Amino acid sequence: MKDLKVIFMGTPLFAVPVLEYLIKNTNLVLVVTKKDTYEGRKRVLTYSPVKKCALENNIDVITPDKIKDAFEEISEINPDIIITCAYGKIVPECILSIPKLGCINVHASLLPKYRGASPIQSAILNGETKTGVTIMYMDKGMDTGDMILKEEVEIGPEETTGDLWQKLSKIGGEILVKTLKLIEEGKAPREKQTEEATLAPMLNKEMALIDWENSDANKIHNLIRGLNPIMGAYSYIDGKKIKFWKSKVLTKEEFFSYKTEFEEYEAKFNNLVPGTILIADDKDGLYIKANGGVLKILEIQGENAKRMPTADFLRGNHLIAGMIFSKEI
Repeated sequence: MKDLKVIFMGTPLFAVPVLEYLIKNTNLVLVVTKKDTYEGRKRVLTYSPVKKCALENNIDVITPDKIKDAFEEISEINPDIIITCAYGKIVPECILSIPKLGCINVHASLLPKYRGASPIQSAILNGETKTGVTIMYMDKGMDTGDMILKEEVEIGPEETTGDLWQKLSKIGGEILVKTLKLIEEGKAPREKQTEEATLAPMLNKEMALIDWENSDANKIHNLIRGLNPIMGAYSYIDGKKIKFWKSKVLTKEEFFSYKTEFEEYEAKFNNLVPGTILIADDKDGLYIKANGGVLKILEIQGENAKRMPTADFLRGNHLIAGMIFSKEI
């Protein structure tokens, strides 16, 4: 497999373990990634994680505005195979037709579920209990090509997008190596995507605002962990924007059996509006009423502050029982 001439296309941190597997196991000749960006208040020019890794390993990198612009360069290299992982752009047919062994993609879902840009986040946002990685041949559609290999993993009830990223990126690299061996030997299977597909669209900032009134406790919990570490789910209280990074769902019965000294709340619990703080104490924690249960907030972030354990936040911020989180400032 070391003789396999490979071009890799990818951008975010998720793609880095896949890139590292290719560096170790193939003849990786070129990396294609998105252009550098200016980030932060100081507008610092920043490489993509994939570009940074490639340069550290002395691999040539190009960052075309459009992948079509790299047609001649890729054609001259004449790669055996092109591999993509979270590149972030549709690869046109003129590029797909270049390598003799085709183009394959490492996709972070069990296709045909969650085709698109946010498969990991979407699985958690929708409360899935399992997901995985699919290696597939690429065609002109978005994640519609024939599947080669899949590997399934469970999603824990409090697992975040960041946790799942790490797990799936490692698995992606491992099964990619198996896939390349099968392709080299001419034994790679091709399975059509015959089941009904679901989409994983781009995330937007509007979806991060918690709707206490129309969401139940589990849906809010899934929003919090699905948007961690990207964006963070948020709400407003006392005119301030608060982000929630980690949480745990309790039933009403679990909450009152755990906090027996707050039994006086039980009689009026059902009359409290969702978003009402039940407990705010640096020893006991932050508990918020939600439809169908109670949310315990484990990690939080105030305005213009760093994210931190909730106990640390409560020592420096004035929140008391009865205050209400809402969608509006």
